[in-house]
Amino acid sequence: MPISASARVYGPVGPRVLVLDGEPCGVLIGVTGGSISAELVTEKIGIDHLSRKHLAGVKYEDIALEVGTAMSARFYDWVQQSLGSNWARKDGTIYICDYDSHPRGSLAFTYALVSEVSFPAADAASKDAAKLTVKLSPEIIRSSRTPPKDGVKLAVPKQQQQKKWLPSNFKLEIEGLDCTHVNKVVPPLARRAVVEHAVGELRDYEREPSHWDFGNLTVTLPQSHADDWYNWHEDFVIKGENGDDKEKNGSLVYLTPDLKTELFRLKLSHLGIFRLHEDSGEAGSEQIHRVEAEMYCEQMELQSHGH
Repeated sequence: MPISASARVYGPVGPRVLVLDGEPCGVLIGVTGGSISAELVTEKIGIDHLSRKHLAGVKYEDIALEVGTAMSARFYDWVQQSLGSNWARKDGTIYICDYDSHPRGSLAFTYALVSEVSFPAADAASKDAAKLTVKLSPEIIRSSRTPPKDGVKLAVPKQQQQKKWLPSNFKLEIEGLDCTHVNKVVPPLARRAVVEHAVGELRDYEREPSHWDFGNLTVTLPQSHADDWYNWHEDFVIKGENGDDKEKNGSLVYLTPDLKTELFRLKLSHLGIFRLHEDSGEAGSEQIHRVEAEMYCEQMELQSHGH
């Protein structure tokens, strides 16, 4: 993890605080990426029979942020807008702090785009803490392993307390389907390519986003409660009744432990089933027989996030 290099200078790493557009947005669970490198060019062998090499443009590795529920509205709003058509570039800094919240190093980025959003799988049997992963593609990165001269202490708003987010607390809603016994949901991965354009004589590149590509939605439920799913698969796949009017919309909702308050709601649009796999289990086994349904997804929105 490149930005942890500062930890080798200052000892144990304290919190990593994200600042966007000058506003502290909360403490990150984890950070990876952010390396700075150069493109290596190998020239054709010349009359001296040596393979000459030189450096070309500077390359910046994407930065992956792992967060829970304690970030500010500014951060979640950026993710929400980026998944829609109202995307924006942002400048920010990740400060590596000591345990008194004094910055001891930093990773600053400019003109960053959200290029990937990954929500955790919802699993009724899971007891691990859940986290959201957001990947940023910045145009420029600058790292520092020295603390600011003014010795500033970062003040993260006290109201931003981490609510317990467990993958087991969820509900799935898909129109026309019984989802009350679904025990596992793997949401679509949202990803878009970011194209680089060289700008004049500069060694850095401008980055432009392409369209979003949404992965598949995978749902697991008991075979005894899958009649609606079998019927949809029969019509959509086998009979070929799979026009736009036969696609379905729905939502995956992550809840607090009391199962009443919404933390995040993912709105999933234009779902189409294309695979239904039966896990028949072993003969004579008391294991519950389950069905795994896989659907494509054309659009995903972060509709609400409990802020």
